[in-house]
Amino acid sequence: MSLPVLCATLLPAVPFVLALIGLLLPLSSRATAALFGVGGAAVALIAAVLLAFGIGDTPVEEFIQLAEFGDIEVTAGVRVDLVTAWVAIAVGVVATAVQVYSVAYLRDDDRYVPYAAQVNLFTAAMLLVVVASDLVQLLIGWEVMGICSYLLIGHDRRLPEAPAAAVKAFLVTRVGDVGFWIGIVLIGLSQGTFRISELGGGEAVPTLALILLLAGVAGKSAQFPLHTWLPDAMAGPTPISALIHAATMVAAGVYVVARLYPVYHPDALAVLGVMAAITMLLGALAACAQEDIKRVLAWSTVSQVGYMAAALAVGSANAGLSHLLTHAAFKALLFLAAGAVIHAVGSNLMSHMGGLWRAMPTTFITMTIGLAALAGLPPLSGFWSKELIIGVAWHQAADGHDHTWVAWLVLTSALLTAGVTAWYATRLWLRTFFGVRRGDAAPHDPPPAMGVPLWVLAVPAALLGLLLVWPGASGLGLGFTDHGGESTSEPGLYQYGISEPVEWVSIAVTLLVTAAGAVAAWAVWRHDPAGDPARILGPARSFLAYGFRLDDLQARVVVRPVQALARLVRAADERAVDGAVEGTGSGTTGLAGWLARLHGGGLPRYTTTVLAGVLLIGAAVGVTEVLG
Repeated sequence: MSLPVLCATLLPAVPFVLALIGLLLPLSSRATAALFGVGGAAVALIAAVLLAFGIGDTPVEEFIQLAEFGDIEVTAGVRVDLVTAWVAIAVGVVATAVQVYSVAYLRDDDRYVPYAAQVNLFTAAMLLVVVASDLVQLLIGWEVMGICSYLLIGHDRRLPEAPAAAVKAFLVTRVGDVGFWIGIVLIGLSQGTFRISELGGGEAVPTLALILLLAGVAGKSAQFPLHTWLPDAMAGPTPISALIHAATMVAAGVYVVARLYPVYHPDALAVLGVMAAITMLLGALAACAQEDIKRVLAWSTVSQVGYMAAALAVGSANAGLSHLLTHAAFKALLFLAAGAVIHAVGSNLMSHMGGLWRAMPTTFITMTIGLAALAGLPPLSGFWSKELIIGVAWHQAADGHDHTWVAWLVLTSALLTAGVTAWYATRLWLRTFFGVRRGDAAPHDPPPAMGVPLWVLAVPAALLGLLLVWPGASGLGLGFTDHGGESTSEPGLYQYGISEPVEWVSIAVTLLVTAAGAVAAWAVWRHDPAGDPARILGPARSFLAYGFRLDDLQARVVVRPVQALARLVRAADERAVDGAVEGTGSGTTGLAGWLARLHGGGLPRYTTTVLAGVLLIGAAVGVTEVLG
């Protein structure tokens, strides 16, 4: 077994085995659970780093046959390349940081032991998706992630909203997953194989199958219209929010599309482009009106994953995967920093924060780096990956191909979203760390177990973007595969070369829009440091805070009709089906009672009747003898 294959096998296997052992530990084995939790993620990270250094420019694949259905084989194995290694590193870094952070964050949680095991299982499922060589194998990891998300979001049973949020996340993603399953089946039947490396490109895969796969992507990656579960998932522990939002569940959908990118043709990508354009702007606008710091970041994730999907829609897997990596770094940092703030002030609400920068310098510095990367300020990581997406969309819009309207839609939405993102990021920064102190808590920086992961994640949040555009970046494995399966090897990741004038124009426009958003938030806040810049939204604030009331729309169009149908089916079952069964039983019981009453006489009556019968028969015989 070669080193790449060994490392790829260990990636999901080690956290999976330790998760199974952890689930069997008693609740009192906290130290052992922490060792297994941190150890599983750390070993996966080491395996991912070794894979990055051991893999060459050619993908490595090894598999075994599990079953055969007619001419279609189902296999299990690994298919890895440099992209796989970098995504696995991102998962490993975030998972390790989350496990270390959780030791202190959940120090008083009596259910920490199963929690640590479930995080390991979640990590293993995502890594299985990353290295899978077969669509059926990928589907297994995809489904295990869904189960783990249900368990982890609903972990804190003391919160009444946690179980409801877990059920909502499970059910909404199930809707998309039904399409995902059917899409995989259609691809397997049309191609005669489920192996990813053997899938044909161009028009070989039915458009319907690809669109059905996008339904699953919309569910897992919280894209319109199946995005509504993600903000409610904030009821889960903050480290789980970081894990789900940064490098596992919401990134899985984007990664799967990038993995299958050669089979996606323009018609399917057009659908993805419309979905992404709506999602990125919708999520950013909703983030502007949130009061809960975690919900701001949750809606931000919806928006930023929309950026990733938009990059894929306009023809660049490079850009989408670049933003996936940078987003994993700065969004994990932001959630863990938000957890430190919540831990210090005892509330999720920004109205209970303010003036924290002096009391919490570590949290302030690291969260400032994360917010600046989110807003796209140079030279931080988010600037480079976001600018790559806008630059590619700009070029595609100018090229005049068959789907130019998709590129224009993506470009317009991306530029508007850049300004709105800067606005809500600045608002969060100012309301949390500046102005007057609100609330009665005595804030303080987190303990080392929570503080060290912040500094670790701050490094890639600040510098990863520079690595992406460094002249030797493609030699480090960052020359991702673009549409059509042709690998790019130009310096950095700019598909058209950053030296072209149009690139500088797109950079200048993006920076102007970003600066306008940040300055607008600062200007509103400066006039009332104790107030909320979101007040300028006026009556629209409530509408945006509830996510454009899409939950209410879903409740009226989907939830209530389904509940009414369920009540009707229940009534039919109770009154018709159960009534028939119970009626048959009661009728039989009544008939049996009537027969029992007929035979319910006492023994003397039976004896008298028998004797009378004997006498009658005897008399009849005697008369017959006399007459005869």
